Amino acid sequence: MSRDKTVASDGSEGHVIFGISSSIAATLILISPILYTLVVYPDTFILSWNEGRGGFLFAMAFIGAELVGLKYSLAKKRLLMVAVMAALTISYFIALPYGLSDYIRNGKDAYNVSLVDSWMWMWDFIVMTIFVASSLLMLFGKKWYKIASAGMIYLAGSALILALDAFFPFDSLGPLQIIVPIYLQIDQAVINFIDTSVINVGPQTPNNSAEPALARGNLLVMNGLHGPFALQVFWPSAGVHSMIIYTLVMLALLIKMDMPLPRKLIYFAAGTLGTVATNLVRIVSLSLYALVVTTDVQEWEAFHSIAGEIMFLPWLGIYLGVVIYIENKRIRRLQAEAGGSAASNQSTR
Repeated sequence: MSRDKTVASDGSEGHVIFGISSSIAATLILISPILYTLVVYPDTFILSWNEGRGGFLFAMAFIGAELVGLKYSLAKKRLLMVAVMAALTISYFIALPYGLSDYIRNGKDAYNVSLVDSWMWMWDFIVMTIFVASSLLMLFGKKWYKIASAGMIYLAGSALILALDAFFPFDSLGPLQIIVPIYLQIDQAVINFIDTSVINVGPQTPNNSAEPALARGNLLVMNGLHGPFALQVFWPSAGVHSMIIYTLVMLALLIKMDMPLPRKLIYFAAGTLGTVATNLVRIVSLSLYALVVTTDVQEWEAFHSIAGEIMFLPWLGIYLGVVIYIENKRIRRLQAEAGGSAASNQSTR
């Protein structure tokens, strides 16, 4: 068998290259630009999706989850070519403080960018998306998306969200803003239920309403234990970005899995409901934080900046793990039944 080909394996042959597993070698090369930025620019790894490179950490986790332990024989030539691509990607991050960052920033005027920070971070994710997609194509050929697509799709989804935020901030993108009043009405109902049935979270709202929370359009007015607090919510804070990322990552998983279409639709619908519920929990948590903990804007913003990721990404990881577990168990059961049926047919001959 030629070593210049990428060949699937059943695990009976060796997969060692450069003294380590070829799948681990591929993983290390793919995440090397992320590791570089983590070492050189550690202060930029903020969990908030539009304030730094925190999303790189989750992309790295997706890449590792799909590649580590993968039983594939990878040619040295392909790995070396991917290593060259990684070096070129790292050179982009090296060049940022030496004028490249200013060059990108100056492009905001030419393209009528509204939010410069989202524009800047967007290019980091675009570069990483191109690198990871190209590397996977080089390593696994045309069927790469059935092997390890989640990390690349997460990066691409993050780039898309940052692009939307850069060009259509706040409520300028009407279709995505539609969901906000619905979420806030549910939030108002939950907060007022907690206040009347569970625990006191504050006096009446400043407009003399008998309840501590009042939603109107994309505004939420509250009066908690530490005084009044008002929120103006736009589509990025309503969890629209998490729904887009969930959709992309879930579709990547379902494309890879061999199951009937109705079963895929059930998994997708269940995950959609779970993502909506997670977004609602996040919004209610943010409201309770202002009502019960503090009305200090900086402290509230600090919690707001990480609340989405610390709730959504664990939910996404757990749900994907459950789907994979259920399907693997189902496949083993079907294989066992097929084996038993074959043995029965053999014995009756």
